[in-house]
Amino acid sequence: MSAAFRISAFLEAQAAETGAARNTLLAYGRDLKDAAGWLERNGPGLEAAGRDDLERYLVACEAEGLARATRARRLSALKQFYRFLFDERLRGDNPALRIAGPGKARTLPRTLSEAEVTALLDSARRTGRTPADRLRNTCLLELLYATGMRVSELVGLPVQAARGDPRMLLVRGKGGKERLVPLSAPARAALAAWLALRDRAEAEARAANRALPPGRHLFPARGKAGHLTRQGFFVILKEIAAAAGIDPDRVTPHRLRHAFATHLLAGGADLRAIQMMLGHADVATTEIYTHVLEARLRDLVLEHHPLAADDGTPLEPPPGRAHN
Repeated sequence: MSAAFRISAFLEAQAAETGAARNTLLAYGRDLKDAAGWLERNGPGLEAAGRDDLERYLVACEAEGLARATRARRLSALKQFYRFLFDERLRGDNPALRIAGPGKARTLPRTLSEAEVTALLDSARRTGRTPADRLRNTCLLELLYATGMRVSELVGLPVQAARGDPRMLLVRGKGGKERLVPLSAPARAALAAWLALRDRAEAEARAANRALPPGRHLFPARGKAGHLTRQGFFVILKEIAAAAGIDPDRVTPHRLRHAFATHLLAGGADLRAIQMMLGHADVATTEIYTHVLEARLRDLVLEHHPLAADDGTPLEPPPGRAHN
């Protein structure tokens, strides 16, 4: 049986049994295809490979200069692929089971200040060729900052989730898991304004073409997905950042998600509540924002404390004066 057939069967199983997102499946497919090609050229092939073969492949990935996170993801794909073969009794073992991966570097997420987010929200109200574009852009940013949604969750929101002036939105996240996220007053106002215009435009389009079915998404688009794409929103966000006078390279949808969590934590929000709103399976993932806050407070002290030197080291207290 060809490696391509086994990979395809594995991906179908992942989609059916775990509800893996499309982007996750695409990443698994790319990683397994790369491993299959290398193992075909340098070993017995993907299906028959042993632990030594897989370790040699991972060493080759490192020698190629691949990032640690990329190598960790490839090993994860291999572990799950061989577990699938074992569960289906296509192999009697999982050769990747005991291979230790490089792990992921734990870096602090980059975020935006409250003043920068305010500037972006103001800019969204002015950015767009038409009033409809400006209302949509305002709604997109208000929802993203008010809820901390992932960009894929935001652009794929069903319109029914927004009906009835909701105080909470039901969001379907990774693996099909659902969660409720509260809406701020500005986000509700922006949502109501965009929804009214969207419904009016859709009614006018149906009047001109009675066969046109109603759109299922809050942010509809003509593409195959039927809604604004992540790439489309990325372009919109860059335009909004440039209009706000902020370096567009510093502004991404995920950085706004980080800003949501960091600003909530700085305001005294409970860590587990933030975990639930972000849709993190493990609170340890959310805890990284406590380190972001600690770093910001430390920088604040070093910048503004009268006893902090230019190089960031505390100055010695003057004679006769001691610290309490």
